[in-house]
Amino acid sequence: MTSRDRAADLPDGPTTDPATARSTAAAAGPATALPAALLSTLEEIVGPGHLLRAADLRAPFEVDWTGRWRGEAGAVVRPGDTAEVARVLALCDEHGVVVVPQGGNTGLVGGGVPRDGALVLSLTRLDQVGAVVTRGAAGAGGGADTAGEVVVGAGASLAAVQVRAREAGLLYPVDLAARDTATIGGTIATDAGGLAVVRHGPTRAQVLGLEAVLVDGTLLDRLHPPRAAGLGYDLAGLLVGSEGTLAVVTAARLRLVRPPRHLAVAVVATDGIRAALEVQRQVAQAVGPLEASELMTRAGLSLVAQAPGVRAPFVPPPPAALLVEVAGAPDVGEALSATLAEVVGHVSGVQDAVVGIDAADRAALWQLREAHTERLAARGVALKLDVVLPPAGLAGFIEGLEGLVRDAGGADAEVVVFGHLGVGDLHCNVVGVAPAQVPAVEQAVLGSVVAAGGSPCGEHGVGRQKPDWLARVRPAGDVAALHAVKRAFDPRGILNPGVLLPGSLPGQQEGSADHLVEDQQGQGPA
Repeated sequence: MTSRDRAADLPDGPTTDPATARSTAAAAGPATALPAALLSTLEEIVGPGHLLRAADLRAPFEVDWTGRWRGEAGAVVRPGDTAEVARVLALCDEHGVVVVPQGGNTGLVGGGVPRDGALVLSLTRLDQVGAVVTRGAAGAGGGADTAGEVVVGAGASLAAVQVRAREAGLLYPVDLAARDTATIGGTIATDAGGLAVVRHGPTRAQVLGLEAVLVDGTLLDRLHPPRAAGLGYDLAGLLVGSEGTLAVVTAARLRLVRPPRHLAVAVVATDGIRAALEVQRQVAQAVGPLEASELMTRAGLSLVAQAPGVRAPFVPPPPAALLVEVAGAPDVGEALSATLAEVVGHVSGVQDAVVGIDAADRAALWQLREAHTERLAARGVALKLDVVLPPAGLAGFIEGLEGLVRDAGGADAEVVVFGHLGVGDLHCNVVGVAPAQVPAVEQAVLGSVVAAGGSPCGEHGVGRQKPDWLARVRPAGDVAALHAVKRAFDPRGILNPGVLLPGSLPGQQEGSADHLVEDQQGQGPA
């Protein structure tokens, strides 16, 4: 899957020369009530230019790239290595200062956005990517598919890791449209799935070891744990999906796999979701395990068709389309074409199919899926609801989604659904809903997901958007255990409060909405 076009770059963290940073910070003074002595010590730890205090320097770290989630940071600290992370955390723990870890800031649920003058701990300088070690030389472990491994910093971009893997003839099997900006630490924090999740599993399946720093500055070194059973709690595994609430991940040892030598991609036009599900089933049965299976609908395809350089294979766009990618022998493209010829001719609701075998054609078809996020961003700030549905509930949920939104007050809203059909992870986007109606729309959509036996929290995590929903779908005993783990790792609640766990902020009640709503210009309140 290395031939896919890159998505539009998302905003990177700011850089500035040390002299400018020092003079600007001095002129602005402390942004909030963070003690001046603490700020001075932080700057000594990370060096001039890496403690950002002025409003203009903090601004890119105070809003996510969607524009929906906003907050206020007392300052932004940018450590350059694990030792500096440890010193920063120990100092903040001593002073009781809240810390919000942040990677590429490409999340969709506000999990890395500060609030109430917290200190943002940006990990983007921890961007080292080590040499690839092959399985034969290291005995990498991690399952039969593991061909090698690589140790990378938490701030390394997903794209940088993919490039290093390709240079060694291997593949890192997590891929996102935001690959150029999303960081490894961020994908670990949310246990991201991505475009290849149906074949390789989520990020958790790729993590062979972790290095992290606990809230008091203690180093947790599990990068190369002994390969033996009976060694107690899986501390590294506990951190995957913890969204920065237990510790700060600083490095990871990642599983690499052998890339498929022969790929074929098809986009199949259908009359609806049920037909797309049947196509998915028949292709998997006839051609073999799917590398990817992605759903698109008419609303999204119509937006993408307007993007420069995109070749729309179906005019007008069909009600639904399925993108499938398969791998295998040199004739895998012929096998896919033959299967789809049968499907188009005999499966009710299947309209047409286009197959791409060479790299250029495959990339063009993938662009139909990957351009969704960019085109949606051009439409305005979207209410993004990432959810997971069981196969039996997928079609009914999608078919009823526009009505749900309309009845909840989004009569003029535009609804765009796409996502990983192979695992039931759907990205529901609502554009143009009035700010006052956002809570009602969110309640209606997520409530429908729960009623269908699904999860209101998909691959993008829980963040600040959905802690109360986590409490609704996990048993009370589970939630109590999560709080107990949080207290054990972070007894003072310093790391990312208000994220993931219900009731983790003073005064926060389970079931209360804790998300920011944009105003008419798409600018959320500070």
